[in-house]
Amino acid sequence: MEYTHPFDDPQGHFYLLKNALGQLSLWPETCALPAGWSVIAAPRPHSDCVAWLEQCGSDLHPAAFAQGAKE
Repeated sequence: MEYTHPFDDPQGHFYLLKNALGQLSLWPETCALPAGWSVIAAPRPHSDCVAWLEQCGSDLHPAAFAQGAKE
């Protein structure tokens, strides 16, 4: 199956990015990196990105939201 949007492709490879607010993002390797985000992991399969997030105890919620949910 061909995907029209690179973020939807489960077979794609994604960077793991982080911004100054501590937010994390999966970003397709086929797209230009957005300003204000730093690469924290080289492109890897989507399933590996999800496993990395689970291993690190992180998710894709904004850091402030995640902190508020813990309180």
